[in-house]
Amino acid sequence: MEILKKVLIKQIVTEKSKEKLKENFYKEKMRLEQECQQLLFEKRKLQNKSGISKQEITRRFQKEINKRREKIKLVDFKTEQLEMLELGSEILEKEVEALVEVSEGTHWDEIMSEQAIIIKDGVIVRIDK
Repeated sequence: MEILKKVLIKQIVTEKSKEKLKENFYKEKMRLEQECQQLLFEKRKLQNKSGISKQEITRRFQKEINKRREKIKLVDFKTEQLEMLELGSEILEKEVEALVEVSEGTHWDEIMSEQAIIIKDGVIVRIDK
């Protein structure tokens, strides 16, 4: 029988990976700022139409804009944290699912112990079991 198990993907911080992460954070921030501008534009457009409560429009759009501004703050924080990271340190990148074969007599604790795949510049350098 096979079961699904979560496996951590960790990345070793290098100059190359640091630059790539910075670039991804920058792109995410630009996307969020663009969404804020688009929401402001849509808000102004809707406020010029009659029959719709301007207060309700303002409240709804402001809620969405505030969500994106919070995400921008989070991206800024991640960027600051990235600057402080030392080269060679490991960071959690994501979690994936793996198929694991189980059968009678298999030690459950061994199967369920945390596993991780360690990547350096896109190449697997280690698998921790």
